Amino acid sequence: MGVMNKFMNFLGLQEEEEIVERERLAAQEEAETEQQEAETSSLDKRRNQRGNNVVSIHSQKNVKVVLYEPRSYDEAQEIADHLRSHRTVVVNLQRVRQDQALRVIDFLSGTVYALGGGISKIGGNIFLCTPDTVEIQGAITEILADSEQDYNRMR
Repeated sequence: MGVMNKFMNFLGLQEEEEIVERERLAAQEEAETEQQEAETSSLDKRRNQRGNNVVSIHSQKNVKVVLYEPRSYDEAQEIADHLRSHRTVVVNLQRVRQDQALRVIDFLSGTVYALGGGISKIGGNIFLCTPDTVEIQGAITEILADSEQDYNRMR
């Protein structure tokens, strides 16, 4: 109890029960503030740990990469189903006619966009389709284009 509270109590301006109640409320507010600060600091630690967006492959169960070589446009939906199941799919379109290959890529591009994933060309008529849980870094197509130009110059 503070000196001011004792003085006011002595003069009869306030009751001792009010003083005790105010002090109890002040102590509760202080405890809640400390608890919020502790929770905030633990949340900041978790954010800092996740800041680099690198996910360990071993932390996920049943991570699969599906290799798919469709023979017609009708098989594009099976590839989309794999993407919906959060599986990465490598699609080789070398055995499909050019017009059907374009339709397959259009369909898969829409699927990947809707799922928030990505699609990348990794070779001649070979594409890597990834769900939103997988990030693609780098570009192989530039390397292939440079090597093809070097190969053509050597001929």
